[in-house]
Amino acid sequence: MKKLLFLFKRLKSTFWFIPVLIIILSIFLSIGLVSLDQVVTLPHEGLARFFFVNSADSARSILSTISGAMIGVASTVFSITLVALTLASSQFGPRLIRNFMYVRLNQIVLGSYVSTYIYCLFVLNAIKESDGYTFMPSLSILVAIIAAFINILLLIVFIHQIATSIQADKVISDISDIISNQFQSLYPDKMGEELTPETPLNVEFIKSEYLIQTPITSKKNGYIQYIDNDALLEAVSDLNAVLDLDFKPGNYIVDGLEIGLLYSNETLDEKQLESITNQFVIGKTKNAQQDLEFSILQMVEIASRALSPGVNDPFTAITCIDNLTSTLCHLTQVKFPSNYRMDNDRHLRIITEHLSFEDFLDSAFNQIRQYSAGCTSVILKLMDALITINKFAKKAVYKQALIKHAEMVVNVGKASLKEKRDLDLLLVRSKAIL
Repeated sequence: MKKLLFLFKRLKSTFWFIPVLIIILSIFLSIGLVSLDQVVTLPHEGLARFFFVNSADSARSILSTISGAMIGVASTVFSITLVALTLASSQFGPRLIRNFMYVRLNQIVLGSYVSTYIYCLFVLNAIKESDGYTFMPSLSILVAIIAAFINILLLIVFIHQIATSIQADKVISDISDIISNQFQSLYPDKMGEELTPETPLNVEFIKSEYLIQTPITSKKNGYIQYIDNDALLEAVSDLNAVLDLDFKPGNYIVDGLEIGLLYSNETLDEKQLESITNQFVIGKTKNAQQDLEFSILQMVEIASRALSPGVNDPFTAITCIDNLTSTLCHLTQVKFPSNYRMDNDRHLRIITEHLSFEDFLDSAFNQIRQYSAGCTSVILKLMDALITINKFAKKAVYKQALIKHAEMVVNVGKASLKEKRDLDLLLVRSKAIL
């Protein structure tokens, strides 16, 4: 079930899904309103004469004007979107284009204009005028006028949104929000019952109790985008087996590669093995839903490009460091999942891989530190970030990882900072953590 939910979320994140849905709804709306106009007679006296059309020629003229304007503005909206994507690709990197494509407002605006155009065509086709008979869907025409007015407001909102969406601070803030949302979805979820640190477990002995070892191989090339944890645990439990996984979401695998080893007491057929492999979603690109490192690396990419000689924008890099600091401070507080997953009877079923705090720390700061050589402000900001994270870190292993990074930052400063006072300032600040 969770796999289907993941596929549906991936479908919703495509650029075309919402516009197509709006277009389909507009078609049904036009049919429904025209049918309603056939059975309902609306008054055209008093204030109603300002809202309802009285002649077929006027109705055709209004609908033709609206439909022509909507399709023209739709092409303009599409052009503006392409320009924004081009700017985003050149400024922040091509991998961030998907973030702009997934903006719901862009999809709604494009779908709204195209759907209004199609709606007007359907209503226009419904107008009939012959000798002794005239059918004019007044209510449907009024809805078209209202839709045109709403689309004018949407265009203003769309232009404002595009203008703000390509600003570096806004892009970084959006990625930070994505990471915050991932904290809520990734770490509260458990794949079966987690093994507590106090529970004694001899993994090698448990493996040795099974007679048969069956390799689980990949069926295609690509990145592991999603693993249906609950379904996988249930499938392994039904086979009364233990699965030792070597890969996690975000890893790239190739066709035929062994991604895990299944320990069982019976020889398993192809169908039983498929119950295991079917719980993996493999795609051509990475996905952030179960891969927190992916979103962190997006922010690192922005900082790395900002520190390149061609861009030389340390302020953007500093903003990225500030947001990464917030992320890592949160990571010091979360409970990382165990490598071992148990079923309801407390039997070991899955041995999996996961990233530790140090892995996330390496992903966040290694590349930025490497590109920061000679940039005093960024080097000092890195040290300040490590000092801040150290205040939240309680575990000794976390503090050791932070000390390691602080020492590397000091080494970069000693090797690249030519001004003695800058280096002295770095050394003074480093005393708060070293």
